[in-house]
Amino acid sequence: MLATLVGFLGDFDRAEEAAQEAFALAAQRWPDHGTPDNPGAWLTTTARNRAIDRIRRDRTLAEKIQLLPATEVVMDEYEETVFKDERLELIFTCCHPALALEGQVALTLRALGGLQTADIARAFLVSEETMKRRLTRAKAKIKATGIPFAVPAERLLPDRLDAVLAVIYLIYNEGYSGRIDLGAEAISLGRLLVELMPDQPEAHGLLALMMIHHARRQARYAGDDIVLLEDQDRSLWGQDQIDQGRAVLDRAIALGGRGAYVVQAAIASLQTREQIDWPQVAELYRRLAELTGSLVVELNGAVAVAQAGDPVAALEAVDRLDLDGYLYFHSTRGELLRRLGRDADARTAYLRALDLATSTPERRFLTRRLEEL
Repeated sequence: MLATLVGFLGDFDRAEEAAQEAFALAAQRWPDHGTPDNPGAWLTTTARNRAIDRIRRDRTLAEKIQLLPATEVVMDEYEETVFKDERLELIFTCCHPALALEGQVALTLRALGGLQTADIARAFLVSEETMKRRLTRAKAKIKATGIPFAVPAERLLPDRLDAVLAVIYLIYNEGYSGRIDLGAEAISLGRLLVELMPDQPEAHGLLALMMIHHARRQARYAGDDIVLLEDQDRSLWGQDQIDQGRAVLDRAIALGGRGAYVVQAAIASLQTREQIDWPQVAELYRRLAELTGSLVVELNGAVAVAQAGDPVAALEAVDRLDLDGYLYFHSTRGELLRRLGRDADARTAYLRALDLATSTPERRFLTRRLEEL
């Protein structure tokens, strides 16, 4: 409904105001007169007409009114099929590269996730006023620069789709870190994107990746303690969601998907098997590193090499990486050195990681490792 109104009015704030008025009117009328046969169409039509009336009353917008259709609609007879699905246009508008990344994320959660500003602020640990300013800046930038409410041209679609996927994955990772359940919001957005772009393998790959990871969320912590993959209680995993994620991954592969999100989903799927094929996981990480050029991916690949039985080669690979300011670089070095019996060097690595740790679970895990040496 909001996507339709934004597309019609070209203004996020007016669209939200009109939607609120329509819902308020429905709450007043429907208990006495009954729910319309097509409530979605009733709400959208009512909101559209209310917005037109509001603009007509605003004399400063008199010239713009001439461009708006004046046809009145009998609400209960309006066919919902007249409204095309404009959610895809809204996704690409919210994730336009001209907007700051923080604005893209906030606007996506507000317009497509339906979260209130206060909820988004809590999720990202900022004040509600700060989040209001982010949303206001993003909306103003859309209006001032004329960012189109449209799906990009085919030649631009791959790059723009990557931006959309990155925003959704960023939202998921914020949820995965233990704040309010943004993980579920990101999965909902992923499902929406797959529904709207069913032939895009990377959209399927991202959805599969998030679903498989999210299925293990209950087992990742025991109180304030991090639980490593090999120590997790598999009875806490959501096996149904893992199976659904694998089915989505199969669809991505059938579509010819070989991109970064598909490879990451394949890794996540392998890591939920009863017997993990670590050499295959290491090979997939090698392929992912080629796709992304990411040193963090290379670090994760080294962990897989160690799990496959070669901690010496893994440590050599880690020591070639320039990641001194990265917490997990030092904690990974500590783990590998501990396995190799180099306790003094492991202690130094764990202490450096502890200096970089910010969350209570991370600090507890590293402190426990130091105590075990």
